Amino acid sequence: MPVTLSAIRTIILEANPVYPFSRCVVVGDGAVGKTCLLISYTTNKFPSEYVPTVFDNYAVTVMIGDEPYTLGLFDTAGQEDYDRLRPLSYPQTDVFLVCFSVTSPASFENVREKWFPEVRHHCPGVPCLIVGTQVDLRDDPSVREKLSKQKMQPVRREDGERMAKDLGAVKYVECSALTQYKLKDVFDEAIVAALEPPAPKKKSHKCLVL
Repeated sequence: MPVTLSAIRTIILEANPVYPFSRCVVVGDGAVGKTCLLISYTTNKFPSEYVPTVFDNYAVTVMIGDEPYTLGLFDTAGQEDYDRLRPLSYPQTDVFLVCFSVTSPASFENVREKWFPEVRHHCPGVPCLIVGTQVDLRDDPSVREKLSKQKMQPVRREDGERMAKDLGAVKYVECSALTQYKLKDVFDEAIVAALEPPAPKKKSHKCLVL
């Protein structure tokens, strides 16, 4: 039976290892809000300070209909210093969240130039969602002024949707970890993608080897 967004109901804060499990790995440039995304979703609190991630993981259990289901969430470091270490978190991945900040056109371009090639190389066939973060800052006057001085502007929703289509991502979603706007939707979409991946070219969608 297909999994639908409307069937995903309740977050239970403690994960239980006996429940069906999917692995979701979050990648993207440093400082685009990956860790804030995970902390805000799993704790309903926005972290007060930025701490660069080397590697961290979280787990939540949700109810899909009447069935409990655990989503393992794996945070990664976006900095180049960790380019060799980061792929160690990729085996057995069921779905990737490829993140950028809508206030950083450079991080958006790196989705195409770095992140999609990296995950496709290590995990061909595993579904990916492109996630635009920090949408609460898209219309912030100071952000717009700073970008304008560089002859740039915030990334638009339609730009993200176009890139998702061009790269063959499952879809484009955007959210704010600060306000929690559309935050739950990001992870609901990840669950759907992990459980109902696109028609396979090969038999397995799970990332098995480096």
